[in-house]
Amino acid sequence: MFRRRILFCTAALLGSLSAIVVAEHPQQKSTASPNIVVVFIDDLGWADFSCFGNSDALTPNIDRLAAGGIRFEQFYVNSPICSPSRVALSTGQYPARWGITSYLDNRKTNEARGVENWLSTDAPTLARILQANGYKTGHFGKWHMGGQRDVGDAPLITEYGFDTSLTNFEGLGPRILGLKDAYDGSEPRQHAMGSQNLGRGEITWLDRSQVTRAFTDAAIEFINEAQAEERPFYLNLWPDDVHAPFFPPEEMRGDGTRRVLYHGVLETMDEQLGSLFNLIREDDRLRDNTLVLICSDNGPAQGAGSAGPFRGFKTHLFEGGIRSPLIAWAPGLIPEEKSGALNTDSVFSSIDLVPSLLEIARIGMPDGIEFDGEVLADVVTGRSNASRIQPLFFRRPPDRDSFYGIEDCPDLAVRSGKWKLLCEYDGSDAMLFDLSVDAGEATDISGENSDIVQKLTSAVVEWHNALPQDNGATYRIDRQR
Repeated sequence: MFRRRILFCTAALLGSLSAIVVAEHPQQKSTASPNIVVVFIDDLGWADFSCFGNSDALTPNIDRLAAGGIRFEQFYVNSPICSPSRVALSTGQYPARWGITSYLDNRKTNEARGVENWLSTDAPTLARILQANGYKTGHFGKWHMGGQRDVGDAPLITEYGFDTSLTNFEGLGPRILGLKDAYDGSEPRQHAMGSQNLGRGEITWLDRSQVTRAFTDAAIEFINEAQAEERPFYLNLWPDDVHAPFFPPEEMRGDGTRRVLYHGVLETMDEQLGSLFNLIREDDRLRDNTLVLICSDNGPAQGAGSAGPFRGFKTHLFEGGIRSPLIAWAPGLIPEEKSGALNTDSVFSSIDLVPSLLEIARIGMPDGIEFDGEVLADVVTGRSNASRIQPLFFRRPPDRDSFYGIEDCPDLAVRSGKWKLLCEYDGSDAMLFDLSVDAGEATDISGENSDIVQKLTSAVVEWHNALPQDNGATYRIDRQR
């Protein structure tokens, strides 16, 4: 049902735009190392792009990339909350391996939840591997893997393999801090969470509605430098304005309700990202040798974005919390006949992107590093509709056992083939869904499939017990005392 909805809403748009893209820019192959751009959007729902079915807001710049690329329907991130999701995308490993299973907060709260204050610099990162192989590397936007609240001694972003960085209040180094203007006559308020007191980098204050524009402008400058140096580049552009609080420009505020403000921010972000997409599309060298990936870090906040047909929100291990829209655009890498395609079959996740991007960049797997992700380069570039072989495992944030109206959120989840199982840390209270016929997780069929329940429960509990533990089993009790 939801697949037909997407196709109905977007077929005409994607078909016409795809024809324009192909007609204007015939596919050319390049032997140079491909450039890589990763746009990782904060708290965006699976159904928030208009090319994924949103009829209440328009995202024409992102839609145009989708019309010339591939949309993936069954792509996952590896946590339903920001910091661990970013760790997974950066390392190709489950974030629990590095002790980050919830958003990074102040020291006291991090300790109570059993999470680290920052990502260890011992962790493998895609940026560091690419940098060692001649890539110019840059990070622009939200970081949230260390250097937030009262944590001022975290490593700088450049210590993870980036030549340059510009971040917000959840990272260290040069950063842009927001001013929240409600256009009600009051003085704009700071949105900094104490970052202004941490030092460790030049600070620029800017209206929150213009922060993504500033990150995009910095990314464009970075690309121009890389071209002048004749170096391939890897670029993170990670906007945070789609995360609450929502402060779009005055003309986009509408009636001021939460969802309208969210859509105002979403459309503004799309417009501001457009200048980067246009630069890449209109430059022959960039267009024919650049891969752009666009996805979300987790599901939407309640009352803001939309997960479409899926159950749950951010922080939940239901599909709405961990499924993300994914768009891949690369005219020089994706077969022309796949332009504008919708991949409904491939099941994979952000941990798979790291080894896959290394393969696309023609870089061998580094010695001494074992990724949890699998190499699915042909899937990303439209040459295969395969899925990862191993199951995908998930652990909830330790501080989110009760959230968004659910009194006892499942602790663990596993996706294996068409099956999705959720359970507690010890395997109890298992729920089983056949996602091939019940993507909305409406009907628990664990009672009729005891053998599958036993197999998947054993697998996810074993995975959970083999990784470093957080305080998820005791955190809520501790907080109530």
